[in-house]
Amino acid sequence: MDARDVITVGMSAERILVVPPERTVGHFVPGMPMVYATPMMILEMELTSGDAINKYLVPGWVTVGTEVDIRHLAASPVGATIRTTARVIAVERRVIRFEVAAFEGERKLGEGHHARGVINVAKFNERLAAK
Repeated sequence: MDARDVITVGMSAERILVVPPERTVGHFVPGMPMVYATPMMILEMELTSGDAINKYLVPGWVTVGTEVDIRHLAASPVGATIRTTARVIAVERRVIRFEVAAFEGERKLGEGHHARGVINVAKFNERLAAK
């Protein structure tokens, strides 16, 4: 599958998350503050990127995260409402590039870029089984 046939620059999505305790640094690392963890913010950015394009992919094909270049700019406590955005900024044959951001209200919590690679699930699973 050539992503350029189905994905276009400008496709976008947004997700809303109310920060639960299990998505905080303190949940993973005892003694740390109970604030939204950077890896969890990146997870939301990846999921939001997928939301922007998944419905356009050919059946049997998915995308997997391949690159992240993210800055976490501010902390948010448990109960904060986080809005995560993703917008396609470039499409290559097998790679889709996104601009991503996270906000609490108007305050920007994180920003950066993310890339997803296009894979055929059956062929991918075959390669894994052969190892």
